[in-house]
This record gives sequence, C-alpha cells and structure tokens, in this order.
Amino acid sequence: MSVAELDAVRQEEFAGRMIQMVNDACLGLMAGLGHESGLFDTMAGMPAATSEDIADAAGLSERYVREWLGAMVVGGVVDYVPERHTYALPPEHAASLTRAAGPDNLARIAQDLGMLGEVEQRVLRAFHTGEGVPYSAYPRFQALQAEESKEVYDLALVNGIVPLVPGLTERLSTGIEALDIGCGQGHAVNVLAKAFPASRFRGLDMSDDGIAAARAEAAELGLANAEFAVGDCAGLTGSYDLVTAFDVIHDLARPAQALAAVAGALSDDGVFLMGDIAASSRLEENTDHPLGAALYTFSTFYCMSVSLSEGGEGLGTVWGEETAMRMLAEAGFSQVDTQRVEGDILNVYYVARLGSPV
Repeated sequence: MSVAELDAVRQEEFAGRMIQMVNDACLGLMAGLGHESGLFDTMAGMPAATSEDIADAAGLSERYVREWLGAMVVGGVVDYVPERHTYALPPEHAASLTRAAGPDNLARIAQDLGMLGEVEQRVLRAFHTGEGVPYSAYPRFQALQAEESKEVYDLALVNGIVPLVPGLTERLSTGIEALDIGCGQGHAVNVLAKAFPASRFRGLDMSDDGIAAARAEAAELGLANAEFAVGDCAGLTGSYDLVTAFDVIHDLARPAQALAAVAGALSDDGVFLMGDIAASSRLEENTDHPLGAALYTFSTFYCMSVSLSEGGEGLGTVWGEETAMRMLAEAGFSQVDTQRVEGDILNVYYVARLGSPV
C-alpha cells in the first residue's frame, strides 16, 4: 500500500494515541516513584506547598522532587499555582494514590512498571531464544506482590473471600486443616490463622526468603497455628480440608501436576479455593478488559517468561477462565463454581470440590 492510499484521519488518530501512550507510560513510572518515595502520602497530608517544603517534609532531594512534580503537573495528577510556586495533591486524586486508600491505591501497581523495565533486555533476548527469564531476575517481585496483596487480604480475605465457599467460615471456626500453596511471604496464611485460631494453617512456597518472611510475621503475631515450609506444590503430600491458591497457578511451570497434587491432598469433603486472573483464554474476549494490555504485558515480562525458563508450559494469559475450568476438570474436580468479589476487577475465585455433584 502506498502512502497515498493511507487513511489520513486514521493515521493521525493513531499517531495521537501513540503520543499519549508514551506520555502515560512515563507518567506511570513517575507514579511508581511517587508511591515508593512516599511523596503521594506526604502531599496528601499537606496544604498547597512549594517544592522545597514538600521535599523537606518527605526527606528527599528538592531538585529531584521538583522534576517529579513537573511530571505530575503536566500529567494532570497534581495542581500547580505558578504565581505562588505551590503544588497540591487533590483529595480526589489522593484516593487512588496513597497508602491510606488501601486496596484502592493504584500507585502501588504502578511501581511494578519499574520492576518490569529492569528485565526488558532479558525479555528481548528471550524473544530470540524462547528460553524465558528466570525468577532470580526479579529480586523485587515477591516484596512488591506482598505489598499489593496485603491490603486485599487484610480487608477482604476473612469477610469477603472465605464466605464465597458456603459453610467455610463455620468450618474454620470449628477447626480444620488448611494449606495455602505458593504462599509467598505468607500474609494470607497469617491473616487466616489469626482469625480462626481453632484451625491449623500451613503455607508452602519455593522461595526461601518468602518463607523466612512468613515465619517472622507469624512469630511477631504469636501464631501457634501457622507453619511454613519451602517446597514444590506439584509434589505436595498430606491431607487437608481446605487448600487455597491465590494468583499462583497460572505462573507455575507444571500447573496440571500442581492441580492433580491438590486434588490428591484434599480430604473427602475438602474444598479447593483458587483465586486467579479474571480474563478469558480467548484473545477476542479480552479486547474490552479494563486492564487487558497490562495482563498481556505482565504475562510477557513475568508470568509466561518465568514458567518457560523452568521448562514449563508458559501459560501466561492462555490461562483464562476456559483453560482453568478445563484443567480443574482434568485434575478430578467435578464441582466447580466461579465467584467474584465486589470491586475486584483482577480476580475470579474458583470453589472446586471432588466427587459427584449432590
């Protein structure tokens, strides 16, 4: 097609979109810095102030703060009064940018962009080799994930997610054996152990650092009913009344083996509660997903790549609700219900049981 045959209006519109994309990508990186540096939290507690006052309050370099504020102003995040050289974070914006916002703090997710940028060249090489990128290339991953999930677990795990399984709250209150696979730093386990002291909880993860952090938190909370172990969930043993997996299965090198191991470890009336990506396995059904591009990006930069580096299936976004239901059935789960938690656009929860439907 010659240049003369191009749709000039469509070309101009797309060029404008690309300009906006570059701007937003840069603004996202700066928003991540605003979270990690504490600048958003600092500004939320201040009236309109100069860059010097903001830097002093945050304990940061004024020159860097001033440049960061420039991006926030032109990006429409921070208000600026040039006559007074003052900056202010509107409360309506702070509601999505500060730690006080809890799970609504989207700046916490923005910091992941910096982590992905750290491995961009390794991901590029993987496009040529197909070998993937090892988990060791992401030293910040687990800490960032723990921070992002902590608020959700604190707010919704006991009163929002557990009740998705009929009767589970009562069973946990009476006392059962529970296991969380891919527990990371173990906060979900510790939240449940604190809420249900009659039950016993175990967390399993491949990361030595994650398990050490989980044990430290359990000790700090004085939890005698929580324990943690380093291990591969694809080879788990024991018998449990409840097994949970939150945002884990699609990342695994051997997801089918892990699901089969979970099925083999459940007691006769046991239940598997799995939270995972709320998306379709079919690309055409994700075009209107509010975080569709982010899902495919995170899959390319982490989920798929890490799995492939371990010789795994590299499911990534191939793992959607259709694939999840198929693999659960293949693992022996004949009763599977899907549930959603209000306000959670990222996850769908699967309540899976063995045996024949009643």
